[in-house]
Amino acid sequence: MSDRIGWIGTGRMGAAMVRRLLDAGYEVTVWNRTTVKTEPLAAAGATVAEDKIELAALDVVFVMVSTSSDLEDVLLGEDGLLAGPARPEVVVDCSTVSGDVSAALRHTLAGMGVGFVGAPVSGNPNVVAAGNCCIVASGAPSAFEGVRPLLAAVAGTVVYAGPEDQSRLVKLCHNLYLGIAVQALVEVVTLAEKGGTSREAFLEFLNGTIVSSDWVRLRTPAIVARDWTPTFTTELLRKDFDLGLAEARSREVPLPLGAAVHQLVQSAIGTGRRDDDFLSLYEQQAGNAGLASATTADARNAPSTSPRTGAPEPPRGQESRS
Repeated sequence: MSDRIGWIGTGRMGAAMVRRLLDAGYEVTVWNRTTVKTEPLAAAGATVAEDKIELAALDVVFVMVSTSSDLEDVLLGEDGLLAGPARPEVVVDCSTVSGDVSAALRHTLAGMGVGFVGAPVSGNPNVVAAGNCCIVASGAPSAFEGVRPLLAAVAGTVVYAGPEDQSRLVKLCHNLYLGIAVQALVEVVTLAEKGGTSREAFLEFLNGTIVSSDWVRLRTPAIVARDWTPTFTTELLRKDFDLGLAEARSREVPLPLGAAVHQLVQSAIGTGRRDDDFLSLYEQQAGNAGLASATTADARNAPSTSPRTGAPEPPRGQESRS
C-alpha cells in the first residue's frame, strides 16, 4: 500500500498519531476544521490540505474525531471526504463511536468501493508519542491487513477483533472499565483521607501493593495535587458511558456498576466539571463526603511531585483513554 496517507482530525490525539507516522517515514497530508492546529504538523513535515475532499485521492485516510455525528459529517457530509468523485482505498477510523453508526458507515462505504476499518485507540498523546498506545481494529480482513503496517507504526499493540465492528464494543468496554476503576479509586482515597491519612500517604501505600498498576502510579501526582488539567474530560467519559450502556441494553447485559458511575459522571458535569479531567470525580466524591474542596485554578498551580521521593514527575496523564 502507498506511503501517502491522509489524516482528518489533528487534535491532541490525532496530532500525536500523525507524528508517529511522519517519524516512520510516511508522507501525511492533514486536514483539520481549525487550521491553526495543523501548523505544528506542517513544521514537522506534513502537508496541509485546504479541504478534506483533497484527501480522497490518497490510498488511506485516517479519521480521529470526537463523536459519531462528527464521523458521519467528515465522511458523508456535503463537503465531506467522499463528496467528490475520488475514492481512497481504505478509511481507518480511530474515533470512539457507536457500533451502529460504524456498521452503517462500513456498509455505505463498501457500496462506494471503499474499505472501512474501525481502529479505536487506548492511550493519550503522551502514550502515543512513546509508542505505547494500543489499537483494536475490526473490518474486512483484507482491509485490515493492508493498513496493519500503518497501525503498527502508531501503536505498540495492534489487535484484530473481527470482520465487522467488534472493535467499537471492545473500546467501549475498555472505557466503561476505566470509568468504574476511577470511581473506585477516588472512593477509597476519600475514605482514607477523611479518616486522617493524607492522599499522598494512602497512595504511596496503595502503589506498593499488588492492587496498584502503572496507571495509578502515573496518575498519583495529579490526584495528590488535585490537578484536573484534562487528558480525557468528564464530558468525553459520559459520551462513552452513554454508548457503552446502550450497547449493554441492546444485548440484555446488566451493568449495575456502570449505571451508577454514569450518574456520578453526570453529577460531576452538572456541577461544572465538564471540561476537567475525569479524575476530577475525586472532587465529587470529596464533596459528598464533606471534605474541603480545592478550586481547579489552585490545583493547576500546585507542584506535581512524587509521593515516594518528592522529585518532579514525568509528564502527567499517561493513562489509557479515548
